[in-house]
Amino acid sequence: MFTAGEYDVIVIGAGHAGVEAALAAARMGCSTLLTTLSLENLAMMPCNPSVGGPAKSHLVREIDALGGQMALTADESCIQFRMLNTSKGPAVHSLRAQADKKIYQRNMKRVCENTENLDLKQLLIEKIVMNDSGVEGVITETQEFFRARKIIIASGTYLRGRVIIGETIFDSGPNGQRPAMKLSDCLKDLGLKILRFKTGTPARVDSRSLDFSKMEIQPGDPILRSFSFMNSDSRLVEIENQSPCYLTYTNERTHEIIRKNIHRAPMANGIIEGIGPRYCPSIESKILRFPDKSRHQLFLEPEGLGTTEFYVQGMSTSLPMDVQIDFLHTIAGLENARIMRAGYAIEYDCFDPLQLKPTLEFKNFAGLFSAGQSNGTSGYEEAAAQGLMAGINAALQIHKKDPLILKRSDAYIGVLIDDLVTKGTNEPYRMMTSRAEYRLILRQDNADLRLTPLGRKIGLVSNDRWEKFCAKRDQIDEITKILDEKILTPSKETNSILKSLELDEIHATLPLSELLRRPDVTYEKIRSAFELPEIDDEIRTQIETQFFYSGYIEKQIEQVAKMERLEDKLIPENLDYNDVSNLRDEAREKLISIQPRSIGQATRISGVSPADISVLLIYLESHK
Repeated sequence: MFTAGEYDVIVIGAGHAGVEAALAAARMGCSTLLTTLSLENLAMMPCNPSVGGPAKSHLVREIDALGGQMALTADESCIQFRMLNTSKGPAVHSLRAQADKKIYQRNMKRVCENTENLDLKQLLIEKIVMNDSGVEGVITETQEFFRARKIIIASGTYLRGRVIIGETIFDSGPNGQRPAMKLSDCLKDLGLKILRFKTGTPARVDSRSLDFSKMEIQPGDPILRSFSFMNSDSRLVEIENQSPCYLTYTNERTHEIIRKNIHRAPMANGIIEGIGPRYCPSIESKILRFPDKSRHQLFLEPEGLGTTEFYVQGMSTSLPMDVQIDFLHTIAGLENARIMRAGYAIEYDCFDPLQLKPTLEFKNFAGLFSAGQSNGTSGYEEAAAQGLMAGINAALQIHKKDPLILKRSDAYIGVLIDDLVTKGTNEPYRMMTSRAEYRLILRQDNADLRLTPLGRKIGLVSNDRWEKFCAKRDQIDEITKILDEKILTPSKETNSILKSLELDEIHATLPLSELLRRPDVTYEKIRSAFELPEIDDEIRTQIETQFFYSGYIEKQIEQVAKMERLEDKLIPENLDYNDVSNLRDEAREKLISIQPRSIGQATRISGVSPADISVLLIYLESHK
C-alpha cells in the first residue's frame, strides 16, 4: 500500500448523491476526490428515464436554488416536459421531464471534469480508515491509500449488491455494474448498523417491436418550463419535437399469468431478503395486494433520442424471463415486444439513518458522512438532495463554520432529512407532498426565494445566479408595493372598469391587491385597466399565489413560528438522559439512541410523548 493523494473531501460513489456532494465541496473551495466504479456510468439513471414529478420537482428546484447541479443538467438533457397536478393548487404543482439518459450522464460528467478543485477517478474503495479523532482516509482494491479530512459515502445500491431474475441470482450493481463487497464488510466491522433493502426495475423493450397505435399518446406540454431558475428566461418558449410517452394497461390475462407463476417470484419463495419500496411495488406485488383491480396503468417511456429502448414504467418485476415475456405479450401494443434488458430486483446494504446527525454525519464517527440510497431512500432527486447537503456540511466543517441544517419549514430537503434522522425508515423512503406539513409555503415556484440567500451565505451561489435572483426578488417587492398602495374607491368610474372586465363591483375602499384574492381575477386581466407594469410569467405566478392564498399562507407562517420556538430550544450534545428523572424508559431509550438536536426534533420521535417533552423542558430549564 502507498499514499496516492491527499484531499479535504473524498466522495465514494458518483451517482446522483455523489456528484452533488463532490461538486458542492469543490465549489466551496475544498480539494475533492470523486471516486466511481466506472467513469462511463457517472450520474447513471439505472431506473426510470425521468427527473421530477410530485414532491421530487420541489427537491430539484431546491437543489438548484442552493447552487446545486441537477436542475441545470436536467434542462440540458430532457426530451419532454410536463407540468403535473395543474388542476390542483400551486402547492402540489410538479414539473416532470423525460431525460435522455446518455446525454444526462455526458453533461454531468463534463461538469465534473471541468470543476476546479475536483478530481475524478475510477476506483473501487474497499476500506475506510479511522483513527481516534475520526476519518483518516480510504484504501482501494489496487492498494492505494488516499488521505482525507472528510469522507462522504454515496454508494447507492452497490454495497453487496445482488441481482435477482427468477431463479437466476448473481452479485452485481445496477445495469450489470460491479458491486462493492468488501466495503460493506468494513463498515460492519466499524460498528455501523446495516439494513438490507431491495428495489426493482422493469424490462426495457425495443420500440421497433411495439404497436403505438394501440396505446394512448402522452405528449409533452407545448410550453417549456425549466427546472433551473437560471433558465427561467426560456420559460414560455414553444418547443416542438418532444418525444412522446404512451399509456397502456395490464389486463386479466396478464394477471392470470403472474398469479399462475407467483411461486416462481423471488419475493414469494424467500429468495429476496431485502425490504422493497411500498410506493413503487413490483407488478407481482400489485397483483397480490390489489386482487380486485382488473388492470394496472403502464407508461412506455423513451430512454433517449439515440436508442430504440423504451422503459415500461409500472411493470417492475423479478419474475423469470419466460414469465416476463409471456405477460408482456398480453398487453395492448406489446403483443410482439422484444425485451432488450430484463426486469430485475436488486438487493443491497444501506445504513440505518438514525445513526446520522441532521448534517448527515455519523454520530459516532467524526468526519464520516452518508448520502443517497445508502441512507435508505429511493429516487434520483432524494439522493441528489442529500448529496448536496452532505457536501455542503463537509465543506463547512473544513472551513470551521456552522453547519447548514434546513428545517421542515425551510424546504422539502429539510423534511426529507428530518424524517430520516428522526424517524428512520424500515423501507426505501420516497419523498411525497403529503410528508410536508407546510406545503403552501414550500412550493416549487418559490424555492429560490426561500433558499438562494442561504446558498449565497455559504458560498455556493455564483455571482450570476445572485444577480438574477436579486432582480427577481426586487421586482416582486416593487409590484407588491404598487398593488398594495394603489387604492380603489367605489366610484362610478372604478365600477365601470370592473364591469368591463366582468368583475363584481366594489362597495368599499380597498387596495388593488385585494382584487387578486378573488378566484376570477388574474394579474393579466387587470393589468391594462389599472395601468400596471408588464411582468413575465414567473413574477406573475408569485404575485398571484401570494395574494390569492394570503390567508392560508399567514396561518402556515403562524404555525411555523410556534414550531420554531421548539426548534430553537437546543439540547446540549453531552446531555445524559439517564440524569433526567421521570422520563419513561421507552422515551429515555429513544432519546439516547437518536440524540435529538432540539426540543422540536425530540417531539417528532416515535415513542416520546408530550409528557416526556414536558419533563425534558423542566430539566433543561433547571440546569440552564
